[in-house]
Amino acid sequence: SVDNNASDFAKSLKNHFLDGFMSWITYFGNVFVVLIVITSLFLWEEKKREWIPTLWSSFITSIGVGLVLKWIIARPRPLTEMVYAITALNYSFPSTHATAAFTALPILDKEFPKFKWFWIMFAVLVAVSRVYIGVHYLSDVIAGALLGYGMGFFFVYIEDKYKLFRKVRG
Repeated sequence: SVDNNASDFAKSLKNHFLDGFMSWITYFGNVFVVLIVITSLFLWEEKKREWIPTLWSSFITSIGVGLVLKWIIARPRPLTEMVYAITALNYSFPSTHATAAFTALPILDKEFPKFKWFWIMFAVLVAVSRVYIGVHYLSDVIAGALLGYGMGFFFVYIEDKYKLFRKVRG
């Protein structure tokens, strides 16, 4: 299958440098800090504060939907020796990391188009790192990326059309 071929390819690339780099990239705190906290700070500093609730709403909603899907689909991870305190996190599909990484992209693309490729590269690196370290299949990260991006796009559309958060702010 494509998933197994991608996993085998990732294993063939294993080396000391990539192991360290991908481990750092895949750490959820890095994803959260770079794509959510730093993005919020960018939005705040650039006086685009009305997008911060949209960013956080898309992030929280996409993670929630992803966790529900993990629980419903219950696909085992490639590495079964990993055990998480939250049962849904033991499952592989979709990748929560990829979901989180891609959910910010529609807002970033809309408000900071100059940085578009940096954000896309970071999100892709997060997704690739999950396959590289062996905790997800390729289809997991693709599904997570689509879920995150779709949710971010949905929240941007809703804010553009209905100005929900601007109305709340007054």
